[in-house]
Amino acid sequence: MTAAVSLSPTPEVEDRSSSSSVRLSLAPIGPAPALLDGAWWPRARVLGAELPALTAVLDPLWGRITRVTVNPTHWPVVPRKVPVAGHVVNVGCFLAEQDPHELLLLSYHMGRWNLLVIPPRTDPVSAAWLMAAASDPLGTSTASRLMEEAARLRTVSESDRAVEAVRDSEGGHEVRGPAAPPARPRIPLATATLPCQPLGR
Repeated sequence: MTAAVSLSPTPEVEDRSSSSSVRLSLAPIGPAPALLDGAWWPRARVLGAELPALTAVLDPLWGRITRVTVNPTHWPVVPRKVPVAGHVVNVGCFLAEQDPHELLLLSYHMGRWNLLVIPPRTDPVSAAWLMAAASDPLGTSTASRLMEEAARLRTVSESDRAVEAVRDSEGGHEVRGPAAPPARPRIPLATATLPCQPLGR
């Protein structure tokens, strides 16, 4: 399930001009819990401003969120308490113990959930990929590993676009590098089946 508060990481979800919606993607509830429970794409790294909207969406789904923890690496200010609708959320920070790209949420007597935090300035294509990957109920990647994979995919995409631009600037002809040596002929793994010979002959 994805909330924006609409239903999937579509362009509406990624529209930065819609400040009233929460860009959130949640894994479906299933028998085998995934490593991550979804992804959150805040508009700024300001917990005091961003948490109220997030908890407004999650409280009805998961029970009242009473505590969150973050790694302070990507949060300039980590307040101890954040007032949200009708209650206060306590905030903790763990530098060594928590993934820097993850937000841990706790609901009193209900459980805990881990969300990938997508950096606010992420491009919409990468954000949509990250939301889908973090919401995969069979996902086994950590938040940091997903961020690394998204960066790798972005680099590959940019490299492909650069090659395409060079080819287009040269009239659509394929860019040729130095001549490669001729390919060696492939030798089949087995050319014939030989009959078994008795030992000793």
